[in-house]
Amino acid sequence: MTSWTARPLLGLDTETTGIDVDHDRVVTAALVRRDAVGTRFRTWLIDPGVEIPEAASAIHGVSSAHARAHGVPPATGLEQIAATLVDAVTHGAVVVAFNASYDLAILDAELHRHALPTLPERLGTAVAPVLDPLVLDRMLDPARPGPRRLVDLCAHYGVPTGTLHTADADTIATLDVLGRLVEAFPDLAARTAAEVHAQQVDAVHAWREAYRRRKEAERLAQLTAAPADDDARLGAAVTAPNG
Repeated sequence: MTSWTARPLLGLDTETTGIDVDHDRVVTAALVRRDAVGTRFRTWLIDPGVEIPEAASAIHGVSSAHARAHGVPPATGLEQIAATLVDAVTHGAVVVAFNASYDLAILDAELHRHALPTLPERLGTAVAPVLDPLVLDRMLDPARPGPRRLVDLCAHYGVPTGTLHTADADTIATLDVLGRLVEAFPDLAARTAAEVHAQQVDAVHAWREAYRRRKEAERLAQLTAAPADDDARLGAAVTAPNG
């Protein structure tokens, strides 16, 4: 069986106006194809049609004025991104993205906003296989302390970085981190891309369920502690001597 590492990889990253997938907009995007021929990338600068908050501009470097002056209309850019991604997946590419659920969700929200078919509508199913180094790192090395941002994983796995928080630089770094993960955990390459994808889905579901249970336990602990505190205060008031 040929390993998925021999298949074309299509890295994806977006830079946006914020982190709300339902309301924020794509400002820049990159698709980076890595295969036996080499690494090739395509980038987009989009005029989102809304003001880009200064906090977002400080991260990715694109101002509202720059996007208006040099960006393509959203529908044009989004259609090109979606068509390129779908064509690659249809022809066997494995999608790679850091925190992939965010990028795929905001792309679909933007496509829907501009009356364009979403990625699942074009493919007839959800985008798959998708490999997410953020999820894989946590899944394969769960006990390691510390944050797991892209810059942290680059430092941990020895991936050189230039200027992160541009879509193309982040995408290339993500592909490089995936390569180092395969080197560190060789069994990863022995599974099919579909198997790795499914294991990621199961891992994320388990983490979310564990988080839900932890928060529920904390809530119940607060509820059960409150009456005891009230009883203590009441008892103190009853037994307090009159002045």
